[in-house]
Amino acid sequence: MSTQFEATVDIDRPIEEVFAYLADGRHDPEFSPRVLEIDKSPEGATRVGTVFHSTVKDAGMTSQRDFEISEMTAPTRIRWHEVSHNSITAEEGGYDLERTAEGGTRVRLFNVLEGHGLGKLLLPLAGSAARKDAPAFGQRIKAAVEASA
Repeated sequence: MSTQFEATVDIDRPIEEVFAYLADGRHDPEFSPRVLEIDKSPEGATRVGTVFHSTVKDAGMTSQRDFEISEMTAPTRIRWHEVSHNSITAEEGGYDLERTAEGGTRVRLFNVLEGHGLGKLLLPLAGSAARKDAPAFGQRIKAAVEASA
């Protein structure tokens, strides 16, 4: 059982800058208030196999989340999947980037959420909340990337 949410946003920055910002998942706390802290291994440039280790707070509960980069095609595509074991996980997620005519970048973000155990019962509520927040999430990404330049 799974559900998906997605958002699309236009960012007023060149695609290479947006890709570099998003590829470094350590920026996630700048646009995702649920991420309390995050680090990565191994150190160095993000590549396939890089794992981002995060502490997140959802619905008042703190959990550990590990996301592995499964695909990177600069500057247009990033994919990840969650390798930690929680009641709801991101089976797949990613960013698709494309240049806009104005020299900016259109970003599509998505996550496919999967429920496990009790998470199967919570998944419809979690998916609904994620879809409801998706447009605002996209706007937070836009604001963070544009402020980083």
